[in-house]
Amino acid sequence: MKRILLVDDDEDLLELYRETLKEEGFSVDTATNGREAVEKVKEKEYDLVVLDIRMPEMDGIEALGYILGERKDIKVVLNTAYASYKDNFLTWGADAYILKSSDLSELVAAIKKLLCL
Repeated sequence: MKRILLVDDDEDLLELYRETLKEEGFSVDTATNGREAVEKVKEKEYDLVVLDIRMPEMDGIEALGYILGERKDIKVVLNTAYASYKDNFLTWGADAYILKSSDLSELVAAIKKLLCL
């Protein structure tokens, strides 16, 4: 079973994503900020991380750098409400950039593609 770490400061959205991905057959852990995400990546083996960008304590862009510094093989999907960050070269290390939507099919499809499922 592939293990995913979901990172978002919106706990309602985090729960929706978690339930959706569990229904798709993934093992899912959550974090509510970038700092917590970095710590979890150090503690456990994840196949993929879904990162929000705007979060308290440590944003997703900063967390992306730390996560890839820790594990270069991990797949990362940036999932944000802000299209403008896509042009920021600091986001280019991510494997996918998905705009938040009430329809999670694009996010689920990107995850499955990155994990070769």
